[in-house]
Amino acid sequence: MTPRYHELLDVLRRAFPQPVSDPVHDAYFVYSISRALDQVDALKGQTPILGQPGTIDWAAATQARLLPQGQSLEAVIPQLVRFLEGMFIWGHPRTQVNVTPPPSIASVIGTLLPATYNPNLCSEEAGFRVAEAEVRVAAMAANLVGYNPARAAGVFTFGGTGAMLYGLRIGLEKAVPGSLRHGLRDDAVVLVSDRAHYCTVTAAGWLGIGEEQVLSIRTHLDNSIDLEALAAAAREALGAGRRIAALVATLGTTDAFGLDDLHGIIELRDRLVEEFQLDYRPHVHADAVIGWAWSVFNEYDFEANPLGFRGRTVRALAAANYRIQHLGLADSLGIDFHKTGFVPYVSSLVLVRDAADFSLIARRREQMPYLYQSGDYHPGMFTLETTRSGLGPMAALANLLLLGREGLQTLLGHTVEMAEVLRELIEAHPDLVVLNGANVGPVTLFRVYPHGTDTFSIKEHERVDVAWRERLHQHNQYNRRIFERVYAEALTGHGVAISLTDCYRDTDYGEPIVALKSYVLSPFADAERMQSIVTHVLRARDALEQSSTQ
Repeated sequence: MTPRYHELLDVLRRAFPQPVSDPVHDAYFVYSISRALDQVDALKGQTPILGQPGTIDWAAATQARLLPQGQSLEAVIPQLVRFLEGMFIWGHPRTQVNVTPPPSIASVIGTLLPATYNPNLCSEEAGFRVAEAEVRVAAMAANLVGYNPARAAGVFTFGGTGAMLYGLRIGLEKAVPGSLRHGLRDDAVVLVSDRAHYCTVTAAGWLGIGEEQVLSIRTHLDNSIDLEALAAAAREALGAGRRIAALVATLGTTDAFGLDDLHGIIELRDRLVEEFQLDYRPHVHADAVIGWAWSVFNEYDFEANPLGFRGRTVRALAAANYRIQHLGLADSLGIDFHKTGFVPYVSSLVLVRDAADFSLIARRREQMPYLYQSGDYHPGMFTLETTRSGLGPMAALANLLLLGREGLQTLLGHTVEMAEVLRELIEAHPDLVVLNGANVGPVTLFRVYPHGTDTFSIKEHERVDVAWRERLHQHNQYNRRIFERVYAEALTGHGVAISLTDCYRDTDYGEPIVALKSYVLSPFADAERMQSIVTHVLRARDALEQSSTQ
């Protein structure tokens, strides 16, 4: 009598891609994927949301349990598709929520292929040519940002926070040699702008440096770090005998696309080494997870403008490139292909200018006797993760091959052009104000004010005059309520999906400035869609004011 498990095993084998060529089963595999995509496609309409929006029953979700018997693939597929209902379609021109791009077809295939065969980038033996893909992407990115590809190196990690973790860990080992093995025995600090991503604080906390040892440096109105304030804070720390684990330069802040003066930070670091006769060179990490992509304009002829961007767009692209072109000076940097590289999550690369820096955080071979028995490529000897998926580098490689330099220039130029169109529309309306006018990326932060407000002076008053504190609070709440109306309308599938930030930046008297936020990353966005943002925001404003008078 055949054991029951043999019968079940025969059924389950059909649920896996076959290890040898089987045209019939291979067709079933392709058909199953196609069927899932067809069901997702059926959720699409003219709205920026898949299917119908609704509320999630979190209490019911906690009651989910594993059933005694499994289900057929045909039964599982529609259940999986259901979990996409209510998702914003990031490629929809009416979806402009934070920095989430639509992935290209090539990058989706780039995730499908390794997902099917499951490489691990721990080593060459576990990833083989997918590991080669990682090296190729690292070399292409290194060359793009201005590193010497023959000297630089990079590995994919779990996100921008992971890239920051690598940068700070390497910097900490330079500042406090032996801390990887013996622990942190010296007082170390990290210096970063007050507009930087909170991942710096996260990484410092997890590394044992301590969240409170992250020194937040004030920024200029263009959201770039104040070099004089940075110099003063660095000198004070060094004078007190503290070690600098890292100076962090932000090249593309999350809210406003602020760009730090990396060249100036490097020059300051070098002066500090001489001035204090340091026995180490403080590490400079560039958090360029958003701004890295503008490196494709390093060789662009802005005067000839061969792609034919509008005048405002050319100026914005050139202004961004003025700062981005210095990325090659950083000791390490983070790149998120899943942000401005138009690939699926997660595809993050940390690059080091000198591959030898990775040896500072390497483990001893005897700690890993069951690994690295063959091949030449063994990043798992120094990476934080032992298990690293091949999806990130394959997706990134797919888009680098698909788009090339000119394709990325076109996509990024279009996002900036649409942001400039939106700014023109906002500036043309007396009740709307652009807040990050000095920033030049695809994100626009703006505020709405009641009818009759002097919007030509109020931005400055709210920012600097403590006597305006109460009105600032009122207008903060006013913009929150407008956002709630716009967002609620977007969830019905009939409005525009934009974001809100609770603190674009602080006033001179320490209060947060709330702002509405449009982040354009859809290649399908056009001037009409930009106009719809203004239309829906003003409609929400009018409805709010009408309700307040009733």
